[in-house]
Amino acid sequence: MKVMPCIKNRFSVRKFLNKPIEQEKIDILLESARLAPSASNKQTWKFIVIKDKEKRKKLSAICKDQKFVSEAPITIAICMTNLDYVMTCGMNAPIIDGAIAGEHIVLQAVELGLGSCWIGAFYPDQMAELIDLPDDYVIVGLLPVGYPAVPKHKRNLKTIAEISAYDSF
Repeated sequence: MKVMPCIKNRFSVRKFLNKPIEQEKIDILLESARLAPSASNKQTWKFIVIKDKEKRKKLSAICKDQKFVSEAPITIAICMTNLDYVMTCGMNAPIIDGAIAGEHIVLQAVELGLGSCWIGAFYPDQMAELIDLPDDYVIVGLLPVGYPAVPKHKRNLKTIAEISAYDSF
């Protein structure tokens, strides 16, 4: 599949079918993340796949009562370390690297017939405890992943002219 169809078909899935994801597909999602670029090729990530039913039940409360998070057959926690690595531009490299790897997962999920929803609304201390996160790591985001139970909905997006310019702001 070409990239643009995946981008156009991606949407934030908040309702999943009660259907497990095949291990082969989970492996492909993780491979897509592994292949993501990272600053200085440091690859300071660890992806925790939460499959355990009891742990998944706890996710809704940790994610500010977003019930759909617990209903996904898996949730991938994007964990990053080496947080003191700042690029010349002043941006924190591991946070950006984690977001790029997460987007690789998001787009690969679409190609596999899966859906996801980037979650940034979670209590980091509770989430860290749930997955036994080492102190030198942070969780950049969570990706509940599963088979969508609803079709894609129309989104109101700005035009290219509204979001871009050439040569200067």
